[in-house]
Amino acid sequence: MTQSSAPGEELAWLDATAQADLVRRGVLSPAELVEAAIERIERLNGKLNAVITPLYEKARAEAVAGTLPDGPFRGVPMLLKDILCDSAGDPAYGGMRALRDRDWRATEDSTLAARFRSAGFVFCGRTNLPELATSVTTEPLAHGATRNPWDLTRSPGGSSGGSAAAVASGMVPVAHGNDMAGSIRMPASACGLVGLKPTRARTTLGPRYGEYWGAVTHEHVLTRSVRDTAAVLDVTAGMAVGDPYTAPPPARPYREDVGAGPGALRIGFRWTPPGATDPAHQDCVAAVEHTARLLESLGHHVSPAPAAALDSPAMAEALPTLFAAILAWELDQWSRRLGERLEPADLEPMNGFLAETGRSVTAARWLTGIQAWQQWARGVAGLWEDGLDVLLTPTLPSPPLPLGELAPDAKDPVELVAGVVQGTAFTLPFNVTGQPAVSLPLYHGSDGLPIGVQLVAAYGREDLLIRLASQLEQAAPWSDRRPPFSA
Repeated sequence: MTQSSAPGEELAWLDATAQADLVRRGVLSPAELVEAAIERIERLNGKLNAVITPLYEKARAEAVAGTLPDGPFRGVPMLLKDILCDSAGDPAYGGMRALRDRDWRATEDSTLAARFRSAGFVFCGRTNLPELATSVTTEPLAHGATRNPWDLTRSPGGSSGGSAAAVASGMVPVAHGNDMAGSIRMPASACGLVGLKPTRARTTLGPRYGEYWGAVTHEHVLTRSVRDTAAVLDVTAGMAVGDPYTAPPPARPYREDVGAGPGALRIGFRWTPPGATDPAHQDCVAAVEHTARLLESLGHHVSPAPAAALDSPAMAEALPTLFAAILAWELDQWSRRLGERLEPADLEPMNGFLAETGRSVTAARWLTGIQAWQQWARGVAGLWEDGLDVLLTPTLPSPPLPLGELAPDAKDPVELVAGVVQGTAFTLPFNVTGQPAVSLPLYHGSDGLPIGVQLVAAYGREDLLIRLASQLEQAAPWSDRRPPFSA
């Protein structure tokens, strides 16, 4: 397939950069791109359940309007995860039955959505997620399970599982996601995609939020190519008026880092989850070994990195207090916004349990937990001050889970919490530190399912990750790998 080929199903596998190029050259119109995406969503979604809110008529109208912005992605169809990235007038349920039943709608675009629009993207729908984005699988009671296009009996991960399944299956080339504990990187791993969590505050949470869930929330996209990941970050990065803080500005556009040599890097690896004694699943260990050999062949200095600071128990000890308080806050904020009192029973069992527990967390305990996280983060970030350029780990501790294993009603809430925490073992640490981290689809396990590896750089160094990811993409391309259930 060439960059210029467009007819038939090959269009589904062009990345967003290539689709935008077709529009610029007059090969296809925005309306044709959008109509083709709608057809693919309609054809695939009955099995995958990735898109919960179609926005077809609005998308069609925007694609033919003379006011469609002439940005770098003019006419390219995309999907928005159904939390945080509000689009004016559209349903915004956050995976909650209470919001679905009341048909809650956003009153304005989030700043991020407005930046997507200014870049020329056309929103074709909103995607499925676990209730309030709190799980490592996407099986909300409100909308049902999303299925992994690599194996319909498996989870696409969470919480950006709907977005990941949509991109992996070829519905759209790019979809929004957010990452509070790994929610971009984990579904990228499970679905064979590129998933970058940018540096904290690289993208804004405005206008409603300065922080969300404390300082752990990061916004970006899931893609099939490194160049899309970089180019989308170029159009969304930067502070908005009133943001409490922002990331250090890049030296140059991120798209210019694609294909640029990273130099000979000092790369450490580990495959034992933080705080554990046993290594990750054998396929996840094999993925790290495979990537380490590939990195060595590219001239990097690769060696085991114990990274003992990751094993300090302080982060895990504060986690129950902080996440319980977060769920209590979620329940309270939605009660205020709806104008009626919601109770823990209005949430799924795990979230209701956390919300009830969180109501007893005092402000002093919250601040003590935040301080513990910040002190822990200083120790971990110090690894990059001691000679490390990049840390290599598995993204997930195991291959994609079977659907139902962590479904909202599958187990006692305490067991579900434990399963979710286990799933975030390699990813959550870098939400706490705020460092950029990317999952890349460099390996497939013994059962043929994607197994992502995570690369972590120092704070503010997305440029280094993009250079290294681009080098790996060139050395071991993945663009021809397509799941069995896809366009």
